[in-house]
Amino acid sequence: MNYGSALYHGRRIVVGRVGDAALDLTAASLGSEFAPLFADGSLDALLAAGRPTWQAVHAAAASWAEHDLIPLEELTMLLPFTVADYVDFYASEQHATNVGRIFRPDGDALTPNWKHLPIGYHGRAGTVVVSGVDVVRPSGQAREPDGSIRFGPSRRLDIEAEVGFVVGTPSRQGIPVPIADFAEHVFGVCLVNDWSARDIQSWEYVPLGPFLGKSFATSISAWITPLDDLDAAWTAPPVRNPAPLPYLDDSPSPAALDLALEVRLNGELISRPPFAGMYWTPPQLLAHLTVNGASLRTGDLIASGTVSGPERDQRGSLLELSWNGTEPLQLAGGERSFLLDGDEVTITATALGREGPITLGEVTGRIVAQPATP
Repeated sequence: MNYGSALYHGRRIVVGRVGDAALDLTAASLGSEFAPLFADGSLDALLAAGRPTWQAVHAAAASWAEHDLIPLEELTMLLPFTVADYVDFYASEQHATNVGRIFRPDGDALTPNWKHLPIGYHGRAGTVVVSGVDVVRPSGQAREPDGSIRFGPSRRLDIEAEVGFVVGTPSRQGIPVPIADFAEHVFGVCLVNDWSARDIQSWEYVPLGPFLGKSFATSISAWITPLDDLDAAWTAPPVRNPAPLPYLDDSPSPAALDLALEVRLNGELISRPPFAGMYWTPPQLLAHLTVNGASLRTGDLIASGTVSGPERDQRGSLLELSWNGTEPLQLAGGERSFLLDGDEVTITATALGREGPITLGEVTGRIVAQPATP
């Protein structure tokens, strides 16, 4: 069962997805010990309760399914939890290699540190939005081919198909979280589209990295899939060379998550990124994030970075799919290198669950032009 938050007849409730309908967990839990976890209509209290409670709630929810289900079209989905901190990684070797070849054709595709540590940056938690919310085309500075500096709406607006991990149990500052404790801290998984203004990003990112080219919006699924539902989806990660340092050693157990993503632009399938091939695995991302003593907070969102595979139709960004605009996609709705106003992007994913295939909550967003200035 996936978990979310929604408005229903004017009240905010926690819901569990059952096929094409939803169970009102706020109502169904009344009279039980779990009622306080759903009282405010968000997942915040459930996330903070810890793994034993997550498992107990998940087991109890099966018996609550006798309550009347709500058709999904009667719900207005909300951001399911309060986002505390947001960290975005760069964990796909294929994506990092493609970007390196595009922007450094005469140099090494990967930077010297890339295979030694998961590279990441801190994003803006306040502009994380739920699936279905329109994304306004951002403005910023960009450098023109002649060297002049232009200010205005981004002309190279892009997608990034990613997977997000939602932290429940916090950690103490100064105490690193080892790889083996990943499941004790991470409640569940969501899909992420980390929209990127490539022209703004390329001008601003040296020397401190992404800023305005990323911070305008990040879309996440309305539904969070509990990590325990994905027990059957763990698999062996790619071979690493050089071997990771001890705190990043995930060899004792399968640490890669086998999710099959699909990206659609205006309904047309444009990519099938495979998450199992990510060089850096989810437990490694969490371990690296905290190895310096940084603490986890309930509601932290940890994103994988763009998911890309070795084949052309497995690339998770338009930057790669169009090779920075030199090889535009030929689509039913016309040629695309980057997003136009009105374009709608949907990312979906499936995985092997305990009882067969399961579907993660999709993430959808539509690009809209900036409103005219009065």
